[in-house]
Amino acid sequence: MANPVSLRGLRKAFGARTVLDGIDLEIAPGEFVALLGRSGCGKSTLLRILAGLDREIDGEARVSGAVSIAFQQPRLLPWRKVWRNIALGLHKPDGRSIALKALQEVRLPDHADAWPLTLSGGEAQRVSLARALVREPDVLLLDEPFGALDALTRLAMHHLVEDLWARHRPAVLLVTHDVDEALLLADRILVLDEGRIVATHHVDLPRPRRRASVVEQRTRVLADLGVDVETAA
Repeated sequence: MANPVSLRGLRKAFGARTVLDGIDLEIAPGEFVALLGRSGCGKSTLLRILAGLDREIDGEARVSGAVSIAFQQPRLLPWRKVWRNIALGLHKPDGRSIALKALQEVRLPDHADAWPLTLSGGEAQRVSLARALVREPDVLLLDEPFGALDALTRLAMHHLVEDLWARHRPAVLLVTHDVDEALLLADRILVLDEGRIVATHHVDLPRPRRRASVVEQRTRVLADLGVDVETAA
């Protein structure tokens, strides 16, 4: 089976500024990959290319099968009820029943007829995930989907995403600034710097993971991001 994501010599420039510079990347079916890097290093640009939102590139970017994306902001339409936001664009006669099933999965079974503006931040992000999952994606792209959430809600969302991934098994690319988030969720962590993948970390630990189990790898990942843990402490 071909890998659902395959990049070869991917390059993206905005005028004279090169944002991605010769990216080679394969993501296997069902693999969970996290992409870490400082602001402006090209993470979101790479995600936009994989989502098909930016096609002006050099090199090869192949994404096979259905693709869904969840952004940091849920981007729900306030004039549509929750279930209609989830079913938007499905073009299926049983859109409501599909949306209700998705809401069960993200643990919001009673919110089908709610208006988006009545939802908390965590609830809105769950709806965003439900909308992505109803498309049964082969590739799920997550663009810092928990960045705007408080710490406790973010932890709950980590458990939810891990559970949904285990059940549906899409290939996942998670863009994040949070090293702990990457270590708790991903099979493989990529560090992006100045448009290049400069380090790869394989996280061969049993799930569910605890922060104590990833301490050593956390230090190594932070070092690749240019953070000296002892100095920072």
